Amino acid sequence: MTENDLHQYQLQAVEHIISHTHCALFLDMGLGKTVSTLTAINELMFKEVEVRRVLVIAPKRVAESVWTQEVEKWDHLKHIKVSRIIGTERQRREALAKKADVYTIGRDNVAWLCGLYGGSCLPFDMVVIDELSSFKNPKSIRFKALKHVQASLSRVVGLTGTPAPNGLMDLWAQMYLLDRGERLGKYISHYRDNYFKPGRRNGHIVYSYDISKENQERIYSKIGDICMSMKAKDYLDLPERIDNIVEIQMPPEIQKAYDSFEEEQVLSMIDQLGDAVEIPAVNAAALSTKLLQFANGAVYDEQRVAHEVHTLKIEATKELIEDAGGQSVLIGWTFQHDRDRLMKALAKYKPRELKTEKDIVDWNAGRIQVLLMHPASGGHGLNLQAGGHRIIWFGQTYSLELEQQFNARLDRQGQKEVVIVNKLVCSKTVDQDVIRAQKAKTRGQDALMEAVKARVEKYLKKNIVKHRSICRRSITFRIQTKR
Repeated sequence: MTENDLHQYQLQAVEHIISHTHCALFLDMGLGKTVSTLTAINELMFKEVEVRRVLVIAPKRVAESVWTQEVEKWDHLKHIKVSRIIGTERQRREALAKKADVYTIGRDNVAWLCGLYGGSCLPFDMVVIDELSSFKNPKSIRFKALKHVQASLSRVVGLTGTPAPNGLMDLWAQMYLLDRGERLGKYISHYRDNYFKPGRRNGHIVYSYDISKENQERIYSKIGDICMSMKAKDYLDLPERIDNIVEIQMPPEIQKAYDSFEEEQVLSMIDQLGDAVEIPAVNAAALSTKLLQFANGAVYDEQRVAHEVHTLKIEATKELIEDAGGQSVLIGWTFQHDRDRLMKALAKYKPRELKTEKDIVDWNAGRIQVLLMHPASGGHGLNLQAGGHRIIWFGQTYSLELEQQFNARLDRQGQKEVVIVNKLVCSKTVDQDVIRAQKAKTRGQDALMEAVKARVEKYLKKNIVKHRSICRRSITFRIQTKR
């Protein structure tokens, strides 16, 4: 894609960043915060020559992959060099020493980075805080570390779709990192006294604070000059639904394990088929199921015991729920071990599996933050649009009907928000085959068969020298594929 493909509202976001040295973009997920910010960085770095080194602070997965992927996706950004400050301390130091334009770091390493440079300055002239709302707690180590270096930064940009997930009290710390208290006060106690009144209390202990409509408007007025806010539903050039592919890069050791597993499964299937010319659908489905299990993070053995091989999708799910800022999320799972691991990993959100009519009522009433549902069991007929507008596909399906029907539980008449569908896709795995099939709207079994045949060809060619006995089968499979 090129710069000409940017929407008008994204160009507005670019101009907002360029014209304000300290600012925030409060944009819904899917509105392109990352590409807008990178485009502004490109302008400031290579045209205005105002910025030399940029630090991006983000959730771990986002720091590891999203910013790099976005640079590679857009033609006008491909010359930007990105260095990822991840891994061991030695690896992080090496990444810092590399010559690059943009450096990305996980928010959990912010305190380490600030300490590395004495705690009062950083060797960057611009800092981008991706998911600014994760700095909402003024008592957190990450906030305190960034607070002490803020004065040394020429430019600061905050990005989030949920600036006040638990109420406007959350805004103070985020705004302080932008303007050092110029708009909402130097201390959170002053901010609280100026805008809020004690709510629920027990003696001298105050458990909550209330705010009037008038004071809400006062806060909005105070920060309005540097904060650009957009709701997805307000922009008519957007689709009714946003499909967001959350690409997950496997670490080298896990990718190697997946590749070995895939090869082993394919060759095992070939051995089972003997001299058969055609691949039976049942064998293709069994192979695909095994590979999808690995991509999701756990594999069943012959006794139906699940063995976890990674937690990449679990961690990505946690980040998406956190980024939702308390809004309800519907998760589609594929295998029982997906459901079991999700229920355990997301325990603090009190997840519930959709089983009864009460689950539906509670979801639509906003009483469930995380709801798990299998697409095949709850895909048709359920009206869940009143409960939320965010979907996470933990595992992918070749069934176009299941995919469409599951999304339609939220994306249907009566939905008041733009539905955001996040699909967790492990790169260089069968997940990508499924996504390609969905985009092409290929019938499930046809897409599955083509993907399996492609893998058979790949491993027959790879093993042809080591196993001369399969040369003839290599030819018959090629002929069958062409037919």
